[in-house]
Amino acid sequence: MGNLVSPLAGNVWKINVSVGDVVEMDDEVIILEALKMETPIYASDAGTVVKIAVKEGESVSEDQVLVVIE
Repeated sequence: MGNLVSPLAGNVWKINVSVGDVVEMDDEVIILEALKMETPIYASDAGTVVKIAVKEGESVSEDQVLVVIE
């Protein structure tokens, strides 16, 4: 459990969770767009979403925190 970070620089295309949602390991949480390609970001652990640190359309950098799961 902990922080879900961006593996690359890009834009947040879609957020598939809300604060309070329970996610399982490997659930698709966010989709990033970079170089016209969509990159899904999956939960690395099961838990509850306690914070979403980005918004759809926002630019993100590599290793930026996207979602906090506890």
